Amino acid sequence: MLNLADPSAALRWWRLPADGVGLARLEFIVAHQVKAHPMALLHPERLDPHDRHLIDRLTEGYLDRGEYFVERLAHGIARIAASRWPDPVVVRTSDFKTNEYARLLGGRPFEPDEANSMIGWRGASRYYSEGYREGFALECRALRRVRDEMGLTNVVVMIPFCRTPAEADRVLEVMDGQGLQRGRNGLLVYVMAEIPANIILAQDFAERFDGFSIGSNDLTQLTLGVDRDSEALAELFDESDPAVTRSITSLVTRAHAANRPVGLCGQRPSDDPRFTGFLVEAGVDSISVAPDSFASVKQHVARAEDRKGAHDDTREG
Repeated sequence: MLNLADPSAALRWWRLPADGVGLARLEFIVAHQVKAHPMALLHPERLDPHDRHLIDRLTEGYLDRGEYFVERLAHGIARIAASRWPDPVVVRTSDFKTNEYARLLGGRPFEPDEANSMIGWRGASRYYSEGYREGFALECRALRRVRDEMGLTNVVVMIPFCRTPAEADRVLEVMDGQGLQRGRNGLLVYVMAEIPANIILAQDFAERFDGFSIGSNDLTQLTLGVDRDSEALAELFDESDPAVTRSITSLVTRAHAANRPVGLCGQRPSDDPRFTGFLVEAGVDSISVAPDSFASVKQHVARAEDRKGAHDDTREG
């Protein structure tokens, strides 16, 4: 599968023999096509005069600034979904960190200063909170428009950085209130598996979600306790560390026991054929990579599947 972010480039890659999109990031669409913090659109009274003027110019012609956000986001999602129809397109809801949200137009009044935003107020924890619930409602409206009004029901919704099953329940309740009910009109809801808790409590998460997608960068970071952006610790950041690979194998086993698929979206398969081979051997259902590395990873997967098939035949014999 493909990792895609830029809707304007989605149709460039439609000829690739991919099985869909394993990760479409909303952050790119928000940053480059919406160009403003969703809460700033809903609450311009909290902005300084300069940012309020810029918001007014940005949303000129829209009586409802929330509709501006929904329309821009929906069109971006739809372009990516249409490029791979009818194959699944997994759309991850917003996963900006607080410092990244603050850099959006009008974002500063709505974002706290965090010492470590990487493990701070991000992902699922934002969606039911008073500080962002209204913004997430706009994301849900855009996703519902793409699926229910535009008919692109190949869109799968994915929730990032979901720390506990109880948090999953709260997010699904908020989505339900916005017309995005799991199972209705074929809606599948996946969860990112990027926190050790997602592995340890895989069965509990499988009861709430239809599939898992491994975020190998964050999973490695949180398993090894290594800041992935630290140059001083760069040599310790290793996605093929046994602690990480055993976690992946454990998740696949537990998820499959619950009849849930497991994908992986990350850079490592593009850089390391051995890691790709490990994923195939572990039984991962899909691997999602950038378009420019798709062909080579496809070949690595084919060779790994051949080796696995030959090994399985030998064991059976």
